[in-house]
Formats: sequence, C-alpha cells, structure tokens
Amino acid sequence: MIPSLRQQFNQSYSPAKYARFLELLEQRCGEGAQFRHSETPCFFTSELIDRMATAGREMVEQLMADPQYQVDSRAAIPERYRVPNEAGVPLFVQADFGLDAELQPKLVEIQGFPSLYAYQTVMSNAYREAYGIESALAAFPDGISESEYIDMLRRAIVGEQDPENVILMEIDPAHQKTRHDFLRTEQLFGVRAVDIRALRKEGNRLFHGQTPVKRIYNRAIVDELERRNIDVPFDFRDDLDVEWAGHPNWFFRLSKFSLPYLKHPAVPWTGFLNRIDRVDDPQRYVLKPLYSFAGVGVIVGPTEEQIASIPVERRHDYILQERVDFRPVVETPFGTTKVEVRIMYLWLDELRPVNTIIRMGRGAQMGVDYNKGLDWVGASAAFILQT
Repeated sequence: MIPSLRQQFNQSYSPAKYARFLELLEQRCGEGAQFRHSETPCFFTSELIDRMATAGREMVEQLMADPQYQVDSRAAIPERYRVPNEAGVPLFVQADFGLDAELQPKLVEIQGFPSLYAYQTVMSNAYREAYGIESALAAFPDGISESEYIDMLRRAIVGEQDPENVILMEIDPAHQKTRHDFLRTEQLFGVRAVDIRALRKEGNRLFHGQTPVKRIYNRAIVDELERRNIDVPFDFRDDLDVEWAGHPNWFFRLSKFSLPYLKHPAVPWTGFLNRIDRVDDPQRYVLKPLYSFAGVGVIVGPTEEQIASIPVERRHDYILQERVDFRPVVETPFGTTKVEVRIMYLWLDELRPVNTIIRMGRGAQMGVDYNKGLDWVGASAAFILQT
C-alpha cells in the first residue's frame, strides 16, 4: 500500500527471515503456528486505517440509534440462547474491510464477538524483530501504545475481578487453531482457557473445579456448539451470578444480521434472502448464512439452483450481499495480492479502534482454507505510517 516500503521490504526479504519469524512465534507460543502466516506484514497509511475505523464506528452508531434494528436484532436471537442481563453495548466489535477498484473501503462483515485480541501483538512483534521493521511504523491505530492496549484489554477481559475467577470459555480450547491466543491471554492476564463442558452449575453460580467463576470471556461460538451437538452444563437462559466479557447476545445482534439495516457508503447492498422475490444475475452476489464462522457455507457468485435449494423455512437465516471485487494491492513475488483489514474495537468508555488483523489471499475468499498451497498469503499484521 506504500510503494516505497513495499519495494524496500521485497528487496530485503529472505526465506531465512521468514523462518526466523516463524521461529519467534513458536518460541513465544510453545509450538508452531496453527494456521498459515504470510511471509510479509502489510504497510498502510494512518489516513486509510483511520478511514476504515471511522466507517466502522459510524455503522455501529447507526445501528445503536435505529429503534427498528434494536427490536429486530433482539428478536433474532434464538430463544435457547437469549442470555439475561444483556450489556447495553457490545464490548468487542470487529469490522472487516476490503478495497474496491477505486481503493475505497467496503465492508465485508461486522461482528460483536472477540477474536485474536491477545495474539495479534505477538505476531506484530515477531514481524518487527525478524524483519527489522522500524519503530516509527506503528502496530496500533489511533496513536495507541502497546502498554495502553494491554491495559485496555485487561479492563475488557478481567474487569474488576480477580483473574483466578475469570475464564476464557471455549469448546475444546486445546485443539482450536486459535489456541495461541488463549495462551497469550493467560500469559498477560492470568485468565485460563476452560472447556465449556468442564463447568459445573450450583444454584445460579458456575464453577471450574472448586473455583467460582465470576466473569466469562466468551469465545464459544454457537455455530460450533450446534454443529458438534455440544452438551452444555448450564442453560444460557439461566440468570447466572456471572459477568460476561462480551455478552453472548451480541454474537447474534451485531453480525451478518446487521448488514441489511446499514445505509453507509462503505456497505454493499445486502438483503435477507426471505425478503427477496427474484434474483437477477446471482453471480453478482455473495450468499451467506447468518451465523456461520470462518466462511463456512458462504457461496461467492451462487447459481440460481444453489439459491433455490435453500428451504423456504431456512431463508430467513441467509443474506445476499452485493459482490465487490476487491482490488489486489500488495505486490509480492507471486503477483499482486488482496488484503482484508479487520479493525478491532473495544467499547469501554467509548467505542475505540485498538488493533487490526490482516488477511492476505488470492483465492475466492480470504480464509486459509481458500488459499491452500499458495505463498505470501495468510494471516498478517499492519504497520501504520503516520500521515
């Protein structure tokens, strides 16, 4: 994105530096990377990152001010997952953007659910050390330092509780691809990853072993609970004596479900499938199930037959989104590559952009499964030049 920095990086790149980058990740996480990391970080101007961050904030503010959306999004939560004592705003917000032909940011998805908030600092620091990235290039948006970021993340995850009574709740965390994020969360804050099935309910309280659980950093994805038919030892509808770091209702409320309600220059047209009578030229759209994760079930440029195959009673669980052909912008030895920029926010005193996640790809989608066998693709980090 910044030609001089890209040219400088590509000329100085070596496989040995990339090997050193992966070695640093392994040293700091105790095992090798669980998903593909790109050979290169990405370089952005602060103006572009700020533009994306502002657009995402405007979208969330628009939704929070929309009375109809407030009603409809609450009703969209499946009855068995309606958790009491909902927080008034989402603690974690993430907005994914690509760049169109004119290099304008366009929203891919938005979600009120956390991801690699702890791990991304490990990745950025490993890139910086392995490749000698100059300190003038920031790893965080909005003028945030690493220490400030860690302090804000501690407030979000631990709150006012003793870390001993805070858990990161997941499904089989030891075997998740994102387990290095769990490790880093424990290293930073003393918060352990706990399998949701290992919890025990007594009255309206939860325990892990003999330890009371007073706050839950929720990373358990409902789609996975459903697909794997996980038996949860409590009912999400229970009025539990527990705080939620990331209230579960926002997984549904701020999600693909939100896209049809957004009216913003950075949002491609999106509609609920059950409200669309006719689809002309379906290749112009992307078909997405509302609550799938990591691209599961997404069809880019569906056929009429694929759309028609979705049962009428399930169509309310799908959206059609106008397809945007994102422009390849990163010059690599294997050709120009697309990037997807995730702006990561925390809503503490205010909704603030605090970090980024970058994904590089040349496949139909940006996920790792769609870019197998390719080099200079995968997870990456942003370094930001102040402009």
